[in-house]
Order: sequence, then structure tokens, then C-alpha cells
Amino acid sequence: MSKLGGNISLKSYDEIFTTQEERDERAANEQGVEKVQQLDLVKLQPFKNHPFKVKDDEEMDKTVESIKQFGVLNPVIVRPLEEGGYEIVSGHRRCHASELAGLTTVPGIVRNLDDDAATILMVDSNLQRETLLPSERAFAFKMKMDAMSHQGQRLDLTCGQLGHKLPGQKTRDLLAEQTGDSARNIQRYISLTNLIPELLEMVDTKQIAFNPGVELSYLKDKEQLDFLEAMDYAQAAPSLSQAQRLKKLSQDGLCTFEAMCAVMGEEKKGDIDRVTFKTGDIKKYFPKSYTPKQMEDTIIKLLDQWQKKRERNMSL
Repeated sequence: MSKLGGNISLKSYDEIFTTQEERDERAANEQGVEKVQQLDLVKLQPFKNHPFKVKDDEEMDKTVESIKQFGVLNPVIVRPLEEGGYEIVSGHRRCHASELAGLTTVPGIVRNLDDDAATILMVDSNLQRETLLPSERAFAFKMKMDAMSHQGQRLDLTCGQLGHKLPGQKTRDLLAEQTGDSARNIQRYISLTNLIPELLEMVDTKQIAFNPGVELSYLKDKEQLDFLEAMDYAQAAPSLSQAQRLKKLSQDGLCTFEAMCAVMGEEKKGDIDRVTFKTGDIKKYFPKSYTPKQMEDTIIKLLDQWQKKRERNMSL
């Protein structure tokens, strides 16, 4: 007669009425392991006020080709939105490249993050890139400092221009420790966020150097708009010395358009052998749509052609 009883293994309620996928996900959560899942690209939205530009450039082309060949190797990080869908925290370039590659989904990790935690993660995941524009770094620093302040750390965003209000260590000092940059340099970058878009674009494209750009950021918005005209009048970018003098004029309430033209019209070191033309003097020789840069390029090209022709005639 066979023996009844013995070791009998009974399945739990959860094991009977949940799927293996749900059990695996619960086990991963208990172990602190994040689950990677396929997310519909149409349900993903960019991070609000994302400071890092996503460009269709050569690097993007390389990313698209890599995704076509190997897929998305690193999952993006998103957070759920109350109205449905997800907000991208890290991986904007990968999402855009995936769309260009013809994908409809992208591997991602969903995290429940508040605004400040999401901002810090978004900035940290991009800040170490080598090819950041000054404007990207500037707004990234400002956003992270603001988020760190909301989390309870010490911050005075106005400390660079209006004086310190809080004693002790400032949040920019904490940020400097995290990024390896100096607190002073971080504040100089943040100053760039006070530039009007037209001037900030000139700093990004190196039409205006970084240090003069920082000094110009102390000008009032109206003064910055007038300065654009003064630059066009002088057909020259400001030196650091000129930008510093314009800042002082602004602080003294003397930064008029005429004063800016006088400063920008001064002869700078290195310009002694330079020939300049006023835009108004040469515009009649070019199509109305031409920018000052297009005029300059055309003049240089014509002078090169004239020089080559002259050299050929001399050799005959």
C-alpha cells in the first residue's frame, strides 16, 4: 500500500492568478532592479525647457546608422505624466534618432521622479558631453542649481550680480564640487542666460567670444538690442575691454546708443592693418537678402579672383 502524505508543495494565490511576467517584475522590484520595457515613441514627450539641442547633424547621422544596425543599446529614462504618456528625462537624441531610423518603440526605464529629481538627472546625463554649446551649459547649470535649491540645499541665484544673501556654502559651490568646474565659472555661464537670444546665438556661433559675452549679459535688454545695431554700425565684435566698458556705462546709466557706437568704433589692437566697410556703403552692390557675412565672403572671393588674374597678367 502506497504511503499517503509526504512533501506536498502548494502554489500561493499570487502564483496561481498572476502571469510570469508580473511575478518577474515584482521580484525585480524587490531586488532593486529596474525593468527595461519597450515604449511607444508617440507616447514620449521632451523634457520641459530642455536646454540641450537635438540637431540633425553628422553626429545624429552616425547615431541613426548605429541604431539601424545594432538597435538602441542604452535604454532611455522617462517618467510618467499625469495626463498619460511619458516625459523623456534622459535619451532625447536616442529617441529622435530612433524615429529617423524608422522605429516605433524604444527600450526605456520608467521612474517616478518629482520635478527637481528629474531635472537633476536630465542635466547630469548630458552635462559631460564634450560638444556642449555655451548656452546649453549655461541653462543646464541654472536649471540644476534651481532644482538643488528646491530640494533644500542652499542657493542664491542672484549672488553673482546682486550680492550674497545667504551665509555659508552656496549651491553653486556644491555644484562646482559635483562637476569639477569652479563656482566662479559656473556663475559666469549662468550670467549668459541674461543675454537676449540674438546675442546668445552669437556667443554659441563664436561671433562674440565667451568673456565679452559674459560682460554684455549685465546690460539691460534695451541696451542689448541697441548694442546689436552698434555692432552692425562698427562691423566688429566687441573685445573684452570694450565689453567691460559697456558694462560700466550701463552701471552708471550712461549706456546710450551713441556711447556704444563710440566704443565699438574705436580701433582695436590687431585692427591697424584691417580695412572695414560700413554695411550701408556697400549694400547697394548686393541683393537685399544678403547678410553682412555673405557680403564679406563675396568680397573676399572677388578679391581672390582679382589677385589670381593679376598674377597671371604679371607672368605674361
